[in-house]
Amino acid sequence: MKAVILAGGSGARLWPVSRYGLPKQFMKLDGAGSLLRGTIERLLKVCPARDIYAVTNEDYEFHVREELKDVSEELENNIILEPAGRNTAPAIALAVRYFMEKSGFDRGETILVCPSDQIMKPAEGFARYAARADGLAGRGFIVTFGVVPRKPETGYGYIKAGAALPGNKGGGANAFRLARFTEKPDQATARKYLSGGGYYWNSGMFAFSARTMVRELRAHAPEIGRRLRGSLAEMRSDFRSMPDISLDYAVMERSPKAAVIPMSVTWSDLGSWDSLQDIADKDRDGNIRIGDVIDMDTRNSIFVGGKRLITAVGVRDIIAVDTEDALLLIKRGSAQRVRDVVDLLKSRRRGEVAEHTTAYRPWGNYSVLDEGPRYRIKRIKIKPGGKVSLQRHHHRSEHWVVLKGTARVMIDGKESLLHENESGYVPKSAFHRLENPGRVA
Repeated sequence: MKAVILAGGSGARLWPVSRYGLPKQFMKLDGAGSLLRGTIERLLKVCPARDIYAVTNEDYEFHVREELKDVSEELENNIILEPAGRNTAPAIALAVRYFMEKSGFDRGETILVCPSDQIMKPAEGFARYAARADGLAGRGFIVTFGVVPRKPETGYGYIKAGAALPGNKGGGANAFRLARFTEKPDQATARKYLSGGGYYWNSGMFAFSARTMVRELRAHAPEIGRRLRGSLAEMRSDFRSMPDISLDYAVMERSPKAAVIPMSVTWSDLGSWDSLQDIADKDRDGNIRIGDVIDMDTRNSIFVGGKRLITAVGVRDIIAVDTEDALLLIKRGSAQRVRDVVDLLKSRRRGEVAEHTTAYRPWGNYSVLDEGPRYRIKRIKIKPGGKVSLQRHHHRSEHWVVLKGTARVMIDGKESLLHENESGYVPKSAFHRLENPGRVA
């Protein structure tokens, strides 16, 4: 089995923690590993590290590579780059084409596709459902996983199960033909789904063989399917013209080979701050605290902090999310409107939409400590062996001060080493570069 993690989304509904420069799959809640790392570790219970791959775009490549490498060196280069974000159907087709060009790949082998930004407990429980899906994929089905609903949730799409497939057993990983998908319902419809049974939350995970997916894409999504006849290089060169469509719409709603496996797990796609209530621990007053939080006489509220202390007195039903440069306050039950806030900030060209005060790059990161009309102060951290690109600026000079370690600097073609508490000056229009050489004898 090959596993594919879709890791290219932007996650605007979890602003201000999730931003374009560092979206929600890289979020770390309460000191735990990122959501992407949790996905990788969950898949390691299904298949070996060498068979786990991530699909992402060039903007997030170095983030994904670091996460993969941190789990296992076998994973570091298992990245499939998509030239542009074109939804799940093109991304999955790209992964299928990638595997088809790998030496020794069997087109009958199962490919398991998972989003990178979900939480599932217990992680070990997923392996049993994946094994059932592996068997069905070998019989030519495209399997999706439906989460058994615990409440009439309006923030998720739903899957309606049809006739049972052979092999179902009481208490086992049962499977059914997929009857239909439904969009996010209103409250009354969600209650009807819950009471009637046979409806499941749409997890966005799939299992299939390359052989089956190629056939079904050609039959039901020919604009994508025809590109599978070419090479990977040809598909990538033409990727931006692919239709922007999900696999649900492109194939699953149309294919007679679509099936669903219900999963009884604690699950969330963290689609909004409200969804923390499904996976985070609450106190006896219904409060959720992540970070340094002190509250008094507070009920049914969610607090997500960073480096600063959050205090709350006498509040009810609020969500407070604090970062270094932005504070979000919103009423519980209204968290889906965070997207509206993000759209407003975009219209005003606010930088808080795209980047945190700390921005991450392949060589390390930098933080903006202060800025004004004619100055900006940054703290730059460069990894051992990392170096900033060679550059120059016609309208500003720079002063560098080494706070820790040793820097190799190049200014106007002259190279030197700067040690702690030493400084360098970069005049306007001078070519310059910073590098961390690691240990210096």
